[in-house]
Amino acid sequence: MDKSLNTEQVSVEPQEKRAAKPVDRPFLAMLGMLIGGFVGMLSETSLNIALPSLIAELHVSIGTMQWLVTGYMLVIGIVLPMSSLLQRIFSTRSLILFALCDFIVGAVISAVAPNFAILLIGRMIQGIATGLILPLMFTVATLIFPPYKLGAAMGMIGLVIMFAPAVGPTLAGMILGLLSWHWIFWLFIPFLVVAFILAAKFLPNVGDISKPKIDWLSIILSAIGFGGLVAGVNLASDSGWGSPAVIGTLVVSLLVLAWYIRRQLASKTPILNFRVFKKSQFTTGSILVMLDFAIILSSMYLLPMFWQNGLAIPVALTGIVMLPGGIVNAIVSAVAGRFSDTISTKLLTTLGFGITIVGLILLLLASSTSPMWYVILAHIVIMMGVPLAMSPAQTFGLGALDQQTSGDGSTIMNTFQQIIGAMATAIATSLLAFGSSAAGNVSHRIAFTNGVHVGLWFTLIVAIAALLLSLTIKGQKWA
Repeated sequence: MDKSLNTEQVSVEPQEKRAAKPVDRPFLAMLGMLIGGFVGMLSETSLNIALPSLIAELHVSIGTMQWLVTGYMLVIGIVLPMSSLLQRIFSTRSLILFALCDFIVGAVISAVAPNFAILLIGRMIQGIATGLILPLMFTVATLIFPPYKLGAAMGMIGLVIMFAPAVGPTLAGMILGLLSWHWIFWLFIPFLVVAFILAAKFLPNVGDISKPKIDWLSIILSAIGFGGLVAGVNLASDSGWGSPAVIGTLVVSLLVLAWYIRRQLASKTPILNFRVFKKSQFTTGSILVMLDFAIILSSMYLLPMFWQNGLAIPVALTGIVMLPGGIVNAIVSAVAGRFSDTISTKLLTTLGFGITIVGLILLLLASSTSPMWYVILAHIVIMMGVPLAMSPAQTFGLGALDQQTSGDGSTIMNTFQQIIGAMATAIATSLLAFGSSAAGNVSHRIAFTNGVHVGLWFTLIVAIAALLLSLTIKGQKWA
């Protein structure tokens, strides 16, 4: 009898080591979402390399064309804040399957688009899907993986979030070297179909449906606040920061956003639970993630155009020369999550942002006559730094929350990550235009290079701010 009792005690896993919602094969349960998330994040930067060609083919300005990038993130920023509410109304499985179908529809519309307007509509439909998938990846991971494996799980998600934007220009460049830009979107579809099949077969519903009362006013305030903020910054690319329309849009958006946040704090069942910011650890981790994402999106927006317009590299070759950085990004993203289980967040994030700063300085020293290997090296250094900081910062921030608030935390983190990313891209665009025009009577290559440098100064300032913030992390040893 004693022996059987001992056997039972050994076979039962301690409570603190169990997942909140155990599943038999958690990786397979996540795989469909991971592929969908990868395609969603790939879509954020895959068009960057095609922008010069699209500007010429569709006859629009660079500021208008930028809407293909920031408009996509604008929709993500509107949908993301509602994901926590949607998870209480619909099952996580249903939301993921809907998102994957929605992405396929958006990709088909974009692939057959005859003009800029239809292409933008297709992109924005895709944004709905990405806005649903991103927070669900984090929510499901925190529920189906035990705490001691959460770092590795975040490493998988980090690989998706960091590697996809880094490798997007490479894949797009290779496609453009052989085919037209339409095939960038056709490429998404087989991956999305595979993701749908995997999710339909292996993904169970792990959420709790409570059918809360819908606060329609908060939804409207959220769409106006978050959407207007991105739209205002984006308008500055064409109209300038001193434009009354830009200033008015930003002021109204900030006031509406403040109203929205205040309403959420006063609500017993908020759409976004901003009370999680009372946890200083979550606040620090979230800000680090946002700044890291601003670095990757702004640099990945500027670099492909620098290759083509500053260094006069053909579009197909641009994709190839960006491949080494993408490979390094994948390797570092894959191991950074595992490191975060054993090495302090302070050490990893500080090292990551420090390496990123070195890479950005190398790029700032590049000119229109710099050798190809030098720019490749600078890109590799940046791609080592940004993923090294991302997964530890995510794990650190979400680790401060309990199971009841982890979903809210991941949604807030992803929402502001996309908003900050869209704003960083828009700011980089306006600085690129300003720097190019301020170069004076010089060749196009030199003027464009000057514009890239002005944009990269913004990225460098963001990286320095992130480094300084990582040094304030308390309660963790350096090793």
